[in-house]
Amino acid sequence: MSTTSAGATRMDTELLPRDGLVLCALSGGADSVYLLTRLAELGYDLAAAHLNHGLRGAESDRDEAFVRALCGQLGVRLVCERADVAALAAREHMGVEDAARRARYAFLERAADTLGADVIATAHTADDNAETVLLHLARGAGLRGLCGIPPRRGRVVRPMLDVTRAEVEAYLRGRGAAWVEDSTNASDSYARNRVRHGAVPALETVNPDFAAAVGRMTDLVRRDEDFLTDLARRFLAEHADGRSVDAAALADQPWPVASRAVRLMAGRELSESHVRAVLDAAAKGGAADVPGLRAARAGDRLVFGVAQSALLPERTLAVPGRTDLPEAGLTVTAEKVTDYPSVVHNSYNIFVFQCENIYGSITVTGRRPGDSFRPAGRGCTKKLKQLFLERGVPVWERDSVPVLRDEKGILAVYGIGAAERVCAGPGGGERIKIEFLRHAPDEGG
Repeated sequence: MSTTSAGATRMDTELLPRDGLVLCALSGGADSVYLLTRLAELGYDLAAAHLNHGLRGAESDRDEAFVRALCGQLGVRLVCERADVAALAAREHMGVEDAARRARYAFLERAADTLGADVIATAHTADDNAETVLLHLARGAGLRGLCGIPPRRGRVVRPMLDVTRAEVEAYLRGRGAAWVEDSTNASDSYARNRVRHGAVPALETVNPDFAAAVGRMTDLVRRDEDFLTDLARRFLAEHADGRSVDAAALADQPWPVASRAVRLMAGRELSESHVRAVLDAAAKGGAADVPGLRAARAGDRLVFGVAQSALLPERTLAVPGRTDLPEAGLTVTAEKVTDYPSVVHNSYNIFVFQCENIYGSITVTGRRPGDSFRPAGRGCTKKLKQLFLERGVPVWERDSVPVLRDEKGILAVYGIGAAERVCAGPGGGERIKIEFLRHAPDEGG
């Protein structure tokens, strides 16, 4: 930690590059105004980024106007962007707070890429850290949750975790600096605000330096967490090969090491119940489905990395046009054609249907109970379940296999084949060509 000019509160400047660009997340609130002005005083090469969430109408626009004026006064480059966070929350079925956080960090990463910033500095304070620990504690977090807000995650750094909100406001008032207030901070509709307005003041009657005390605790807890995680990494270095791990050895590890090894192998956050399910699969055999992943016992190994499929919702196929199937990592294109294509049924991802044999609109769905159809060239009706078995489609992938249908039934199944009743041949008549295209890896499909 460092203390610089007289009257200045401390900042962890070791997190900040002296020979690179620092992008400052700037909301216009007291904390972010402090961060920007202090970094400017300390002589860092700065830029700022502001996301207008559009959640508070005219107040959001006021905040944007304020940060534009502030950056103009300080001579700091500013990147601004607007986002419809309410629409994002509705579309992704998440809370507004979570949607705002995701939108904000995605924007900051884009802005950093555009400007060539080395780090993204956010204005999280000791008070924010204490509130976060209390929220995690209330939700039953383990040791990792009690580490609080990390000083660094990727290129995001938090140099103000030792600075209290009171210090921030005293510093700004002492310089006659202005900031804007977010009216939602006064509302107890949000869990963090209830902790801030109720739990924290109560705990400050026990220890007036409560936020600083939590900061000392998180430093100690983080050292323990790092030590246990290092033990898990050493275990994996000896017993894992990237996608799989010695199942018996994993099951024999103490919980603090085994649980961290599972999370490292999974490469994502997992609840305690998910970790227990994976360790049960390691010890007893079988498989465990966790968010976006399957861990399955295969011989003496526990294999990770098989994505858990999502059941495809029903979508009407755009003809002509394209229809995205993000759950399957595919896009479907459809067009009217007159010539019979020379390449058809290439791995059963291209289908050509005779239009006169299609009833109503074409939809794409996942499998349904009792599905069956008469595949072209087979001479018999087959259950889709049996066709999946014949083609070796894993059980955990079957829900995300696209099925094309019309009002009369199945038209085709991706990777399986088309129905005899709609297949087009070299003769005349209008046809529809449908092609499934797999997303490129960088499309996140």
